[in-house]
Amino acid sequence: MLSLHTNSATLAAERSLDRTQQNLSQSQTRLSTGYRINSAADDAAGAQIAARLNAQNHGGAVALRNIQNSVSMLQTAEGALQEFDNIQRRMKDLAIQARDASTTVNDKAALNTEFNQLYEQFFQIAENTTFGGNQLMMVVNDPSHNWALGKLFSTMTFQVGAGANDTLDANLSAQTFDAVVSMFSPMAFNWETVLMTDPSLAIGALDEGIDATAALRSGIGALVNQLDHAGNNLSTLQVNTASALGRYRDADYATEAAAMASAQMLQQSGTAMLKQGGDMTKLVLALVQ
Repeated sequence: MLSLHTNSATLAAERSLDRTQQNLSQSQTRLSTGYRINSAADDAAGAQIAARLNAQNHGGAVALRNIQNSVSMLQTAEGALQEFDNIQRRMKDLAIQARDASTTVNDKAALNTEFNQLYEQFFQIAENTTFGGNQLMMVVNDPSHNWALGKLFSTMTFQVGAGANDTLDANLSAQTFDAVVSMFSPMAFNWETVLMTDPSLAIGALDEGIDATAALRSGIGALVNQLDHAGNNLSTLQVNTASALGRYRDADYATEAAAMASAQMLQQSGTAMLKQGGDMTKLVLALVQ
């Protein structure tokens, strides 16, 4: 039907051209941002899932750094305990030598001097072993070795995932007490003259201390291994989460490039058809002339 008021062909061409323009704009936006979902309107359900995956992915990355930092902290403590072991074994050697009948009083005095220097160094290491500003073992407040608790004396909570329940609790306080405090308590015996008076007392205490140090090192090593396994699992989880997030959120450049090319051709064709739609009016006017 030829009508002066209604040009159905032109209206159809306009509607098609408008839809093509929307598709072209969407493809161009996706190609420029690299994202398939640039607003919730693009994919309402997908946007919600992508937001949740993105939060998990970012939280997991932070948790992975937490694990790596925690392992470094524990390795710092374990390194100090290695030096504890070296000091204790040397102190035991001195005590064994001091106990022998062939050792003179002057020999014992010399041995006792080194023994006390090692004793002081032991506490200095315990006090100075820190990580990120946190005391790991103990804080010695005065020369009498009054002490405060370090991080290893309390329950440690490690955040090993993005969720509130993704934690690992560890308590090495008993082992730490045995390794750092109990053997060297000033009340046990007088360290300043112990090799002069009763070296056997020092030998027994040092044997306990060496065992306690080994036990704490073992506990720390087991905890490091546990954190390593948690980190490996989290790394795998991160890869899979990132892949899933990419499938929901990221633009497929091949698909979008093809869609844009198609939209551009349809835009050109629609524009041409819209221009030709004006010829219908000319036909109507020709009939009334």
